[in-house]
Amino acid sequence: MKTTPEKENMPAQAPQMVTLDEKDRAILRLLQRDAKMTVREISEQVHLSTTPVHERIKRLEETGVISQYVALVDYNRFAKRMMVICYVSLKEHNKRAGNSFITAIREMDEVTECYNISGEFDFLLKVVVGSMDDYYNFHVNKLSQVGNIGHVQSVFVMGVIKQAFQPV
Repeated sequence: MKTTPEKENMPAQAPQMVTLDEKDRAILRLLQRDAKMTVREISEQVHLSTTPVHERIKRLEETGVISQYVALVDYNRFAKRMMVICYVSLKEHNKRAGNSFITAIREMDEVTECYNISGEFDFLLKVVVGSMDDYYNFHVNKLSQVGNIGHVQSVFVMGVIKQAFQPV
């Protein structure tokens, strides 16, 4: 069944809860620290043979507990050195306006994370660019061109103190 863009952008319904035992949690903690660990390395740490560990990881993937494997990037190691937190409020608050904003943001490579938040602003964006000029171009030529934006507040990150996974 093909989804329409409107359905694709709608917040997902509450996911079905999955029961995890302590071995599942231990496996998740290990994979969060190093997703490149082999099944054999994990099995040694959680004191199970490789087959049950492999089956547990597969179940965690199939049930969506593990949604994807990613690499945490140190942006100071290459050209993209500026991180900006953008708070965005929309003028109109309806499904069509929200979906239009979400669709536009998903197409912007500079936006590495986007959260729908409560309070004074509607969205929090994490934007990574190479310089202040790059951010200016992003803000003027991309973000401000999205319809229905009421207000944007930019906060420039001076240093990353902690960047980590969520504990299980």
